[in-house]
Parts: sequence; C-alpha cells; structure tokens
Amino acid sequence: MRIALFEPEIAQNVGAVLRLGACMGVAVDLIEPLGFAWDDRRVRRTAMDYIDHVRVERHVDFGVFQRHIGPSRLVLFTTKANQSLYQFAFNADDVLLFGKESAGVPPSIADACQVRLRIPMRAGVRSMNLASSAALALGEALRQTGELPG
Repeated sequence: MRIALFEPEIAQNVGAVLRLGACMGVAVDLIEPLGFAWDDRRVRRTAMDYIDHVRVERHVDFGVFQRHIGPSRLVLFTTKANQSLYQFAFNADDVLLFGKESAGVPPSIADACQVRLRIPMRAGVRSMNLASSAALALGEALRQTGELPG
C-alpha cells in the first residue's frame, strides 16, 4: 500500500504524511509540482527524524507517477465522492491518492482513478486537513487488509 499526494502545497502537511508513512510502513509518492521548496526545513521539522524511515518517491507529473505504480488500483479521496471509505474493501496494493489542499485534483486526474471515496463528516464543514485525512484512510485500509503494524 502507498500514499500519493497530488501537487501538495503545504510543507507541514507533507512532513506529517511522511511521518505517518514511516510509522505505518508505507511509501509516500509526491506528484509535482510541489507548492514549496523540497529542501524546505519545515518538511524536515514536521517529519523530524522519521523522514529517514520512509521511502519517498517524487514524480515530475501524474503520467510518470502512473507508470511507476503500474497496475495498482488508484483510490482517490475526495469530498465529491458518494461512497464512504468505510463501505469499501481495500486491497493490500492500493494507492491512496489525495489532492492538493486548495483544489483537490482536476477532473482528468479523478477520471484516471478506479475508485473515488469520501471520508464521512458533519454537514456544514468543507474538508479535513490533508494529513488527518491520510491518517484516517490509511488506518482503515491497513486494518481491513491485516497490514497494521504490530
């Protein structure tokens, strides 16, 4: 299983997702362009020493990323989906995709995904923080597939 971030804009969110990946044993894919300089100290400060325990792959664009993941199922998390992640059966090789903080993913990227899921939330709120969304989704996916770390 992998986490993929499409054009993330906030270094602290990426750092938190890298830390999540390190703790849960999953790789993190970053689909460029990034909204910050990769050497930005905020990424390292948020990820702390965990950055040395996660496999990070950077991709110059979505096409390169697609070729990298091969036949793995691409699962998009979006507020525009109808199906809840809690009503979905994950596979151990799924790639969990999250869009940029300000705009999600464009329609062409959403169309390239085999599955679109939402995280249930109260009415009247727009969305969760990227790192919080990734943690909820990854936790459920790993639980379902029996891959939660011991």
